[in-house]
Amino acid sequence: MTDPTRVAAVTGASQGIGRAIAIAFGALGWPVALGARRIELLEETAQLVRGAGGTPLVQTLDVTDTASVDAFCNNVTETVGPIDVLVNNAGTAIPGYVHDMTDADHRRIIETNLLGPIHMTRRVVAGLRERGAQTGDIVFISSDTTVNPRPAMATYAATKAAVESFSATLALECEDSGIRSSVVRVGPTLTEFAEGWDLSIFEELFPRWAKFGIQRHMHTMEPADVARAVVTVVTSSPHMWIPVVEVQPNPPAI
Repeated sequence: MTDPTRVAAVTGASQGIGRAIAIAFGALGWPVALGARRIELLEETAQLVRGAGGTPLVQTLDVTDTASVDAFCNNVTETVGPIDVLVNNAGTAIPGYVHDMTDADHRRIIETNLLGPIHMTRRVVAGLRERGAQTGDIVFISSDTTVNPRPAMATYAATKAAVESFSATLALECEDSGIRSSVVRVGPTLTEFAEGWDLSIFEELFPRWAKFGIQRHMHTMEPADVARAVVTVVTSSPHMWIPVVEVQPNPPAI
């Protein structure tokens, strides 16, 4: 039976996959700390978490800023208790060829997608170990670009591959504890992730991606589909561990 007292934290919880994960945790009756940069969207998520049966805590969070990360973790601990479950969901992507993107573009992707999860994880794992927690879950939201490379997504894919390597190594470091480190690798999902992109680039990219066996069909998942996978990972029996789970859209039968 799921322990209703576990405290969960979700980064990038303002919309899309992060919001769906937070709502799913709320449905378990858990306190859920919601972190993102846009407070007004977090308030919307909080209402949905509350409606699902959870207790939301809204806190602005920029995972690229260590002071913001410290403030988030400290406020969660002081308000609802130490973090038991962390979902590193915050991420960004800028589609474009390596030579066309600016240094600032590459830096932004790396700092958000790789350093951000490292900053969050370091603090949460340290807290779990300091209090001798018997269980703990660190989840990294990754992408199927790690196994299906796509032109114009090189830096994004590199950060997700690095995150998966980080998770695997963290799991080895945590073998002497009840802390589990897992990856949920996500295929095409309908979210607001591409807001602000120049969508004209996809007129060229989709035909190219299809040549690599990527996006073979145009079907997508919903964020709630990914959330179900995350819940499965963190509520599995303590004696077992799910290192990596990949979720993909299934096209309807012809």
